[in-house]
Amino acid sequence: MHNPDRAPAQTPPALAVEAAHAALWDRFISEGGLMYDYIGEIPTPEDCREGRPNAIGWWSPIENGPMFTGLYLPAICGRARRSGSAVDRAEAGRLARGLLLAASVSDVPGFIARGVGTDGKCHYPLGSTDQTLPWFYGLHAYAVSGLPDETERKRVVAKMRDVADALENTNWRCPCDGAFTGEFRGDFKHGQPFRDCTHYLFILRAMYDVTGEAVWLERYERDIEEYHADTGRSRLEICAEGYPADFGELPNLEPNAFWIYVGAQGGLAKLAALERDERILAYYRRGLESNASRVLPFIDAHRDFDNQATDGFAYARWRDGYAWEPQQTQQDAERVASSGKREILGDRKSYERRTMTAPLSAAAIAALGGSGTIGRDAIERAITHYDYTTINLCEFFFAECAYYALPHSAAQHGGSSGET
Repeated sequence: MHNPDRAPAQTPPALAVEAAHAALWDRFISEGGLMYDYIGEIPTPEDCREGRPNAIGWWSPIENGPMFTGLYLPAICGRARRSGSAVDRAEAGRLARGLLLAASVSDVPGFIARGVGTDGKCHYPLGSTDQTLPWFYGLHAYAVSGLPDETERKRVVAKMRDVADALENTNWRCPCDGAFTGEFRGDFKHGQPFRDCTHYLFILRAMYDVTGEAVWLERYERDIEEYHADTGRSRLEICAEGYPADFGELPNLEPNAFWIYVGAQGGLAKLAALERDERILAYYRRGLESNASRVLPFIDAHRDFDNQATDGFAYARWRDGYAWEPQQTQQDAERVASSGKREILGDRKSYERRTMTAPLSAAAIAALGGSGTIGRDAIERAITHYDYTTINLCEFFFAECAYYALPHSAAQHGGSSGET
């Protein structure tokens, strides 16, 4: 069905990224500044209240609003700093305000909504660490970018402090709201070893970076050597091992889960950039380079994407594609979420995940490795392969994440070197 040999002629990476950027902003960025997973019917207040298609919000167009927006914002900050463009600067501000919105639609402290529905505030009641870490990652990049004025920067930092303080009070468990108030979904201290160790340490260090408050540095320095539950290793040792530390819990991580590991690699890259202790820095660099090297063979899967394929995107039929029932527990919600009807939903989403999301998220992980030399040719080949107007999932934004993480000369882009 798909012919991998039919691809556009090679274009310069800078032009390919401009095409990706235009396609993303034309279709996938909401007025409120949060990224849609795909173009489809937006959930209503009733949908969010009843949990359609499920109470987690999985498979809806607003499933990963703060996750994707937060991972993308550092790339746009880098773009805006290099270009000096007022348009790029405004886009960065819009994304930052979208992230602030995700933390402002609930009265539960520390809750980050996955996205908002048709009224601009309704949302599903279950968040996660996967949504919360990128929220911090994106806003940290914006706060230190020099792009916001002082008033806006203070507003961003104040909201980051509110959320971080709330998470400290829950022992770093992510709270739920609505009918699930009092419950938690995701635990930064006791979750998947590599992902949650990097997430947790990054948030602590980022909070010190933006606030200057000694308590955050004290927590970081205390917990970096603390043993992660059930592993017998310190968080620092796990950071050095890289994502293979999580194979026990995610045996299909390579390459199916690369897209949820871009934030872990990005957080680790920022930890390395902020670290002044050479002993600790050596651990971080080991993890970064290990991850960057491991993902390289998977980048070539971009060749399997056929830009001329015209398969329909039936996955957008989320109302018809899942067997709904009322959900009283998180386990109920997961069961409803697993009720997909393939005969209705089709296989275009899985095809794009395999031939676009996996290679581009691998490219982003490699680029965030920091040296700018690991796999650069492979990264740029992947970025230049796609006709971005043909893609139904927003996840091609990883092309921009990869591109702006690479070191760039002033001649290439009129600005500073690579941004993590």
